[in-house]
Amino acid sequence: MTDLRLSTPVTPAPLYSPAERARRDATRWTLVQGVLAPVQFCVFAISLGLVLRYLATGDGYHAATLSVVVKTLVLYLIMVTGAIWEKVVFGRYLLAPAFYWEDMVSFAVIALHSLYLFALMTDVFAPGALMATALAAYALYVVNAAQFVLKLRRARLGGPA
Repeated sequence: MTDLRLSTPVTPAPLYSPAERARRDATRWTLVQGVLAPVQFCVFAISLGLVLRYLATGDGYHAATLSVVVKTLVLYLIMVTGAIWEKVVFGRYLLAPAFYWEDMVSFAVIALHSLYLFALMTDVFAPGALMATALAAYALYVVNAAQFVLKLRRARLGGPA
């Protein structure tokens, strides 16, 4: 026989301990991340438009390529500064338990962006394959950005990690 009683939900630990929250609020790296994240999203949106334009019309290859390179450089910058932020707040550069899955997906995003740069520099992909690589990287970036937005929302609401 199945027990149909309602159980009390288990409340997960909060995203930040009081000490971590204090460090998060005190460090300038929180502001750096807060500025770089929307900058990166704007660069992404412009680049996505240029890549899609190239794929649809065949025009604008150089602009699309330059935009993906800029997007990748901004991604590297936000990853380095994010690792510093994580070290200040959680005591480790990456893979703090509160941001483990966000960091794991970030690694995949960086790998795809880096593959794009490698393929561009070594000329191993045709232009269409390069742009397809960029689109794959961008799709994963959107997933990663959504992870961080949801995590930020939970942190602001004071909810669980």
